[in-house]
Amino acid sequence: MDSWKNILRQSVTTFSELKKYLNCDDGAIEDVISTFPMRINPYFLNLIQQYGEPLARQAVPDIRELHDSVGQIDPLAEEDLSPVANLVHRYPDRALLLVTNKCAMYCRFCTRKRKVGTDKMVISSKSLDDAYEYLAANPQIREVLVSGGDPFMLEDNKIEKILVKLRSISSIEIIRIGTRVVSTLPMRITSRLANMLQKYHPLYINTHFNHPFELTPESQKACTTLADRGIPLGNHTVLLKGVNDDSETLRKLFVGLLKIRIKPYYLFQTDLTCGTNHFRTKTMKGIEIMQELIGHTSGLAIPTYAIDAPGGKGKIPLTPEYIISRGKTLKFKNFRGETCIYPEAIDSF
Repeated sequence: MDSWKNILRQSVTTFSELKKYLNCDDGAIEDVISTFPMRINPYFLNLIQQYGEPLARQAVPDIRELHDSVGQIDPLAEEDLSPVANLVHRYPDRALLLVTNKCAMYCRFCTRKRKVGTDKMVISSKSLDDAYEYLAANPQIREVLVSGGDPFMLEDNKIEKILVKLRSISSIEIIRIGTRVVSTLPMRITSRLANMLQKYHPLYINTHFNHPFELTPESQKACTTLADRGIPLGNHTVLLKGVNDDSETLRKLFVGLLKIRIKPYYLFQTDLTCGTNHFRTKTMKGIEIMQELIGHTSGLAIPTYAIDAPGGKGKIPLTPEYIISRGKTLKFKNFRGETCIYPEAIDSF
């Protein structure tokens, strides 16, 4: 058995197991787990024991998950935008294909916590075949994001079967895989897996790191294994209260990601998912953080701060305001707050 499977098999999934490793005596956690499953594998559990709250908040259930009067069950209206089971078609030329309901760790802020890790999310050969038929019948879809759950929880041969099917559809140009295992179970990224993936270029991988403490030698090895096969890596980070809601933490994270060849891609405002309200910051907080990053560190390290609009309306960038006025000249401020003037182009005839 692969080492990652052995590690996963030893995951903490019950409150009684959790008490053995972490200082938590709130019996109400059992109620949370019965609604929103817990899985903390030994690798990430060790990081929690080493670094504490920023990582614990992401993995350990909180009673506030059951007392969220603001959140929505399906805030991005994925179910309404699913023409067939487990396929979300929100944007004209892109689609989201969900291929598993399992993750190496169940993040407490997960957008799909309503069904990930539960029997409410069923993936079958029939549902996948229906998805492939839909994709083939809609050639305007040129890009597919494979997600879940975490696709890398599947066996290598099952992942390859999905990639073969997608590559057989001539209108699909780009395949992306969204994964969190590079930060929660990096030993899953084996040379065998990476060698298989590189056969299906152009293929991109979106990773998910939220805190610089997640940038370990193991995660660096995993990302190097993928990057060395020519797989471009981008990162999604979620802005989380009490975890990473300050510019210095995010600067360290984003610069650290660049060092292991991952481009910070999105910084997401926490979705309006039921059970996650205690993670949400005010949007102005995120905009202020971006203002403290832009110009003060490499542009390569700057992601797009975005909100995924409720109701499935799509991702909307949220940016600091630099423009003061428009006219014959553009008046704006730079990252230091200095006023700048730029003459607009004059129409020629």
